[in-house]
Amino acid sequence: MQVLVIGSGYVGLVAAAGFAEAGHQVIGIDVDSAKVDLLNKGKSPIYEPGLEDLLARHLASGAIKFSTKLRDGIETADAAFICVGTPQSEDGSADLQYVLACADEIGSAVAELRPADAHPLIVVDKSTVPVGTAIKVTATIRAKTDKAFEVVSNPEFLREGTAIDDFLYPDRVVIGCNTDFAESVMRALYEPHMQAARQKNPNGGRWFRMDPQSSELTKYAANAMLATRISFINEMANLCETVGADIDFVKEGIGSDHRIGPYFLNPGPGFGGSCFPKDLQALLKIGRENGLPLMSLNATVEANRHQKQVLSRKVCRYYNIQPDTPFPLSGKRMAVWGLAFKAHTDDIRETTAIDLIKNLLNMGADVVAHDFEAMPNIKQVFSDKIQYADRPVDACQNADALLICTEWPDYGKIDLKQIGSVMKTRVMFDGRNLFRPEDMKASGWTYISIGRTPVYSD
Repeated sequence: MQVLVIGSGYVGLVAAAGFAEAGHQVIGIDVDSAKVDLLNKGKSPIYEPGLEDLLARHLASGAIKFSTKLRDGIETADAAFICVGTPQSEDGSADLQYVLACADEIGSAVAELRPADAHPLIVVDKSTVPVGTAIKVTATIRAKTDKAFEVVSNPEFLREGTAIDDFLYPDRVVIGCNTDFAESVMRALYEPHMQAARQKNPNGGRWFRMDPQSSELTKYAANAMLATRISFINEMANLCETVGADIDFVKEGIGSDHRIGPYFLNPGPGFGGSCFPKDLQALLKIGRENGLPLMSLNATVEANRHQKQVLSRKVCRYYNIQPDTPFPLSGKRMAVWGLAFKAHTDDIRETTAIDLIKNLLNMGADVVAHDFEAMPNIKQVFSDKIQYADRPVDACQNADALLICTEWPDYGKIDLKQIGSVMKTRVMFDGRNLFRPEDMKASGWTYISIGRTPVYSD
């Protein structure tokens, strides 16, 4: 099939590469000519494992190309996917200006270039958008043309760091459409991936057709549920520390219940990224507009705001820092491992590391940071206010303490004897529970983690 993917951000690039892998002919569209030139050379502007390999392979095969002109391919396209950004507005709502501008351009191109007897163009809202967007996109396109088209909602469920696998082997595909023809086009696009998913997992590759409004809300509801689980387990972890329980035992006990399951029950320093914080605010805005306060989601947001300060609170408690003490960490060198909001990405949007580093700097500490992928992005935030280390061990040289913000697996494999040998004092604040307290105690560390009793060196 002939596919246009408009927008070469995170969702658009993964979708373009994924549809090319399924055997479709894909044209990726972006207004940024420099980005298009980069992509046509097989280079990705974002880090996502496996993405650049797919792009290079299908550029070489001719299955995919990139252009700045939306009109390229509109005449024969079976589907046009809108994958542009929906940034958060000041009131928390999703800003649809780019989605609607894209719809306006599609309408003009269809009116001018698409044959009158062509089959309906399927215009797909792939961006995360509030309920009612399909209606707005339809009205915008209809204002430009009376030729046949249909707007479909097809939310993405990609996890940064595993997005390629998520697209190639989807556990479900959600389609919001009004006609059987639109569904048939979407099925043809996704069928190779659904078959692959079912071969990998009998419960994978499930297909859900519904109305567009339900499809649009499904995306927000999914992210809200996951965010709520994270905030819940973080609050249980904080309670564990207070009452002397161990969150590792608690999460195993509740996760074994088939009604709950073990997923998204790892405590940490709060969630971040480009989706959860923004999507929760957008959903809360939808609730307010419809007279529903969505109280559980308000609590989730507030709990996460509190949790993102958890490592800073632990530092203050350990060093007995009193309120209003000027620069209490002056002369202290603090190593920070992990700057991305999660492992396997370079995305620093809403990452806990930014809040933590700002707090450490405000307390007068010298900060040296390391991350496997996010260093260039974090330098744009802090410039020369902090130092940057090429290797984890270099960050710890003469450090008074080590703080872990991101769950990169390689951090958990590092030789702690080597790390401890270059530090001033063996003190670790582990925001991701990468190590076992008993092992840390045996190695002579003071080890403070999330939801577990701290251990102190003798």
